[in-house]
Amino acid sequence: MKFSTIVATAVSAAIAVSGTPIEKREVGGLLLCTGANATGTCTYNVYELKTCHQLPAPFHHNTSTFAPDGEAFNCFPRIGDCGSICTSPTGCTFGAVDFNYKNKFDLGAIKWNTLISSFDCELKTPPTTQ
Repeated sequence: MKFSTIVATAVSAAIAVSGTPIEKREVGGLLLCTGANATGTCTYNVYELKTCHQLPAPFHHNTSTFAPDGEAFNCFPRIGDCGSICTSPTGCTFGAVDFNYKNKFDLGAIKWNTLISSFDCELKTPPTTQ
């Protein structure tokens, strides 16, 4: 094949790709895995915000990877099932998990891999300027 044909083919492919619109990911994407570091049984879904999501088997009380996508949202892992009433004085979550959370690929590091039953997610609130 001639060099000019190869270049023309590459340029045509680049033009075709650049004309394709880029799809933006939906907010709420979350990777769940039974093992640390995205091992074991895994699932990835985009979850509705401001809704409690019950973890099904095999993830109920068995989630080591809890990794949200990089958009501006947080998820809150919960000890209780959806609809349960939290009676703990310290709360029933260890707090917000986002893309930057250091233990998102190993909840066992904080001993939550056998506790998580459900979760909910919400958009991050922008900092207020006073």
